[in-house]
Order: sequence, then C-alpha cells, then structure tokens
Amino acid sequence: MDTTSDKTNPRDTAPGRLKVGRPIAIIDIGSNSVRLVVYEGLTRAPMPIYNEKVLCGLGRHVVSTGRLEDEAVARALRALARFKVLCETIRVGEILVLATAAARDAQNGPDFLSRAEEIVGRPIELLSGAREAELSSLGVISGFHEADGIVGDLGGGSLELVDVAGLEAGQGVTLPLGGLTLQDLSDDSPKKARRLVREALPRAPQLARLKGRTFYAVGGTWRNLARLHMAERGYPLRVMHDYRIDPADGLAFLEMVERTPATALKEIDAVSDARRPLLAYGAIVLEEIIKLGRPASIAVSALGVREGILFERLDDDLKARDPLITAAADFNVLRARSPGHGVELVSWTDTLFETLELDETPQERRLRHAACLLADIGWRAHPDYRGEQSLNIIANGAFVGIDHPGRAYLALSNYFRHEGLSLEKASAQLKGLATPRLIGLARILGGAFRVAYPVSVAMEGVLPKTALIARGGAKGPRIVLNLPEDMGDLVGERLVGRLKQLGRVLEREPKIQVG
Repeated sequence: MDTTSDKTNPRDTAPGRLKVGRPIAIIDIGSNSVRLVVYEGLTRAPMPIYNEKVLCGLGRHVVSTGRLEDEAVARALRALARFKVLCETIRVGEILVLATAAARDAQNGPDFLSRAEEIVGRPIELLSGAREAELSSLGVISGFHEADGIVGDLGGGSLELVDVAGLEAGQGVTLPLGGLTLQDLSDDSPKKARRLVREALPRAPQLARLKGRTFYAVGGTWRNLARLHMAERGYPLRVMHDYRIDPADGLAFLEMVERTPATALKEIDAVSDARRPLLAYGAIVLEEIIKLGRPASIAVSALGVREGILFERLDDDLKARDPLITAAADFNVLRARSPGHGVELVSWTDTLFETLELDETPQERRLRHAACLLADIGWRAHPDYRGEQSLNIIANGAFVGIDHPGRAYLALSNYFRHEGLSLEKASAQLKGLATPRLIGLARILGGAFRVAYPVSVAMEGVLPKTALIARGGAKGPRIVLNLPEDMGDLVGERLVGRLKQLGRVLEREPKIQVG
C-alpha cells in the first residue's frame, strides 16, 4: 500500500472530517485480542473512525505449554488478513503493527510474527515489557489533564505498572499477572491466583508511591469490570473514560464479582463470553492493588498503548496542548456556523467572569473555554431539540482530558443556552454528576450565551465590538451589555428578555448601554 501518496478521493474529503492528512491505523496483537483502530489522523486529540477486535486468546496456555495454540494463531492470522483489507478500503496512510506478551513469551512467537508480517505487509514491533509500560503511561498522559498517579495496564499476559506525573513517566515494571496467565498458572483456581498476585505485587516499587494518588486502570478486563460497576450502581452516564470508582466501594464491588456467578451480574451480556472467565482474575488483581497501594481514586482509562504510540510521535508543542480544548476546537471547526465566533466567545466570557469575581479555578476556566467552543454545535437540529441533542452529544462525546462532572458542566451550559435557565427542566442525571458550584457556573455561562447569540447571530467579528460586564456602584449590582452606537437597533424584546433572565440568576439589575 502506498503510504506517501497525496492523491485525494471524494470519500477522503468529507466535510465532517478534519483536514489532518490520511488516516493512521494501529493493529495491536495482544494476548487476548487482536484489534484494529483507525484514527482520523495524527493529532493531539485523535478520533477513531473505525475500531474492531477479534478475541483470539493467543496467550492462553502459553505459560504451561510455552507455545501459542494453533487455533489461536489461525484465528489471529485471519483477523490480520481482514484488517489489511479494511485499511486498504479506508485508504489508510500508515499502518503501525505491534505485538505484546503472548508473542514475546511463546517459543513459536517468532514464527507467528513472521507469518503475520507476510500478511499485513508491514514490520511488527514486538514490545518488551518496559516498552509496553512506557506506551501505556504515554496513553494515560495523553488522555488525562495533569495526570498524577500510577498507571496499571492489565492485558491477557501481563500487568504493567508505571508512575506518571504531568507529562513525565517513570520507569515501568512488568509482572506476569495478566488474566490468561493467572488462569494458566493457577490451574483455573481464583484462590491460588490470589496467592500468586500477593506474592508478585510487592515487587513493584510503584505501588509504594500510590497512597493518596490516582490509580489509572487500563485494559479490556478492567473496562468490563467498570461497565458492570456502572450497572450495579445505576450510574447515569455510559462513558468509560475517566469513570471514577471510590476504593472502598470498589473493594466491596470486586468482592461481589469474585463470589457471584458471572451470569448473575447486571449488564453481563455486554461482556463477551471469552472475557467473562477473566473478570474474576482482573478483580483479584485490582483488589490487591487497592489494598496494598491505598489509592485515593480509581480512574478508568479508555486510552493505552495505541494512543501512547500516537502521542509519542507528536512534537513537544502538540504534546503540551490541552486535549480537551483541542477536541472542542475540532468540534467547533466541524459543526459551528462560524468557528471564529466560538473563539471570540472565549474572550467575551473571560471579561464577564472576571468582572463577576467568581474566582474561577484553572480547571473551571478551561471547562468554560471548551464550552464556548462547543456552544454552536447543535444548530442543525430542529429548534425544539437543539438543547437535548447538544446535551447528549457533549455528555457522551469522545472527549479526553475531562472528568464526568466536567462533562456535565459542558453539557448543561449548552442545554441552558438553548432551553432557558430553569434548573427544574435540566437533566436530573447530569445535575447529579456535577457539583452545585459547577451547575451554578454552567447556568451563568448558558445565560451569557443566550445574550451573545441574539447580538452576534453566531457570526465572527461582532462580539469584540461589545462587552457583557458586571458592575457595582451606588445603584446596586448590575449586569451591563455595552453595544456600539451603530448596533443600537439590535435592542429589542428578545435581547432585553435574555438579559433580564441572566440578571435574575446573578441577582443583578440588567442594563443595555448603547454608545
């Protein structure tokens, strides 16, 4: 396949895609699954445009037999052949292929990799344990805002642990505690597996630095456990990335998983038959990590080795960018009527929030900036459903660098913009995820949006001529909209009514000042 051609095709220039070059594909040959993910391009906030996995179980019985089973090899090779055709169909510009513990540890691993390379037509990078830990940590760094804690990547064959802080990752360690490996070593005995885990984990110095910090859980087994935890707790948002589990609650849940037949668990149908036997082993490993490391929180990561290898390829400037702001800016470009208006909305609301003296934290400020960039993404929907549709797109969007309360803030601010500032009408589920302060800030921001749009009609170049400012003085606290004289005719019932709504929320007298 030509990986350098600049030839274009109508299907490659869809208006709904960013102009970031040809798609890039990663094929990940893991111990349990072989997966293809095709990303829109090499960006700070990579967006998958296709994702498929085949559960091959390459790592099953490798510890006891020293070999990859013939059936698993055949299944993996068939998957790779299919993935190559899919990449050709998508017109991928570059394919990266990597393999992990099963191919690394098996006697016939080199033969399998040779046959696999013939099929995909690409060299395969066989990751060492240290390299796998490094890439997992980079994946977490790329997906969390100012990550600080220990990354744990649980695969079918091994567990990688590495310390992360900001954009820096420490030295990693690999332990033979993957689900398939534990199943094999313990002769399918969870009780024996627990002894193996307790013997191995103290050898990881990273866990001694986990107390009071975040444990970032990477890997399909732990994501499935999190999905089951969501179902058991009736959690309202079905977004896996940065789903948080309190350690005490996590221990109670994990113990329940270990003693309950898999078929009796809520949402178990969402877990494939091949993965279900590994849930108990994943639960044991996570339970022992919690007990030994005593983290403050468990954060589930949807990003890992694959995203780490993309992040590694970025220049330092791109690495340092905020992934949430980058993703919001991409949405703004793809969906807003005038993307420049969203950028101007950032500065316009900066003035308002500074004069309101709300003491925004840096985290709250970046959330507001992202909300400004997302404020006009729902304009193509029917007017009666713009608020609801925008709320759902934002709350469930493939954003990273944001926790679930932050998602609720973004979604609610956009909802208030379209549906009015009534707290009663807003989604009770999302309000339950956000703090009272975030709900209040989202309501103020939504009110500001409701003033901005009747003035600017979502067009670039208008808002910089105006200002929405909080003022004090002898007449009491006011909220003042300043318009230049040549825009005085914009004053009408709609604009006056919107400013009054915001004034009631802020407990300030509204005023429009022209000239």
